Amino acid sequence: MSSNAEAPESRGDVFKWFFVLLLVTVGIVGNNYFSAESLLYRLIAILALAGVAGFVALSTVKGKAFSVMAREAKTEIRRVVWPTRQETIQTTLIVLAVVIFMSLVLWGIDSFLGWVVSAVIS
Repeated sequence: MSSNAEAPESRGDVFKWFFVLLLVTVGIVGNNYFSAESLLYRLIAILALAGVAGFVALSTVKGKAFSVMAREAKTEIRRVVWPTRQETIQTTLIVLAVVIFMSLVLWGIDSFLGWVVSAVIS
C-alpha cells in the first residue's frame, strides 16, 4: 500500500530532477554564453539558479531524506568529544615516530635482502 502512495511522488520527482538538471545546464551554458559580461552579474545569476535548483531538489523525496540526514549529522557532530591541543600534538608525534621507525626497519630489511640477493647472484 505504501508503494502505491509513493508512486505519484516518484513520478513528480522525475520531473523535478529533470528541472534541476535543466537549471544546471542553463547555468553552465549561460555562463559560457555571457562570458563577456561582468563576473559579478554571472555569479549572481549562477547563485540564483543554484538556489532555485537546490530548493526544487530538496522538495523531492530524496532531497527530504538528505535534509533529515544532514540535520541528524549536525546533531551527532555536537556529541563528538574533540581532543585537546595537547592530545592532538602528542598523538601526531607518536604517529610520526612510528612512521620513522617503520621506515628505518623496512629500509634495513630491504638493504639486507638486497645484500643477500647480490651475494647469491655473484
